Amino acid sequence: MKKIALASTIAALCFSAGTLQAAEKWDMPMAYSGSNYHSATGEEFARCVTTGTGGDIAITTHPSGSLFKGGDIKRAVQTGQAPIGERLLSSHQNENALFGFDSVPFLATSFEASAKLWEAAKAPISKLLDEQNLVLLYSVPWPPQGLYFKKEVNSVEDMKGTKFRSYNNTTARLAELTGMLPVTIEAAEISQAFATGVAESMVSSGSTGYDRKVWESLTHFYEVNAWLPRNYVFVNKDTWKDTSDANKNVVKACAELAEYAGNWRAVQYTDFTVKGLAAGGMTVAPAGEKLVGELQTIGGTMTADWLKETGAEGQAIVDAFNTAK
Repeated sequence: MKKIALASTIAALCFSAGTLQAAEKWDMPMAYSGSNYHSATGEEFARCVTTGTGGDIAITTHPSGSLFKGGDIKRAVQTGQAPIGERLLSSHQNENALFGFDSVPFLATSFEASAKLWEAAKAPISKLLDEQNLVLLYSVPWPPQGLYFKKEVNSVEDMKGTKFRSYNNTTARLAELTGMLPVTIEAAEISQAFATGVAESMVSSGSTGYDRKVWESLTHFYEVNAWLPRNYVFVNKDTWKDTSDANKNVVKACAELAEYAGNWRAVQYTDFTVKGLAAGGMTVAPAGEKLVGELQTIGGTMTADWLKETGAEGQAIVDAFNTAK
């Protein structure tokens, strides 16, 4: 009923949104393929805003890194090259370690836990983005992260020397602690990297593997539920200031609907994509007890590293999360 009420609010705001402003075109760069549920959610959000503002703000999405590559999206929105965009903020831990809160290994390993962790982190992350000339609109989680390989792996020893796709500080550190060789690869380049042997493994969701048809190059997917990273949609702060209050209300209502829909899709897509990997010919199974134990020990080391980097701010997020559990 709450979501129906939101939809009604958007429709009503459509009539009240100011028409004195000239129509604005907001190009929205996104890193993942158009078929990915994050991109589909972003496309629906864009239509909602365009319709709800009566065309005052027309958002056009640009998936697959077609407008800006994934690593350039955040900077593009910060500097006003794009008014709005979507990005995996854990890829920017080198700017501030706090961005990696959603990739702390084995801290939040389910959708329910991920939602509680996000509730604990939302205020400090929003404040951090505000300081970087960005206004957070909504956030959607990825499914739990698993390990992909082109061989059977039963222990950390089996992982040593493997070329491992890295996309943030956490994954690079994971590679270091397991003896793998990190190679930085954006989402849009995954298929080519595996096909050409630039990478041989990765930690990612079933969704990413399914979208990129990694069964064409890889053979095994191990369910370890390491963490649930999140994508974030944010708007340039100066652009936001220039947006009328009526149109801001429409955007915020559409963002709330998008977050709800994106979360629902993430849950539904998890089972579907894991089955899709198996149908593609991959061996899909939970990781063995030995490997899980070794990874949890490594996760403890990585959690301590992250808390050391983030200090009181990181500890406050973890404490609030643990209190909510």
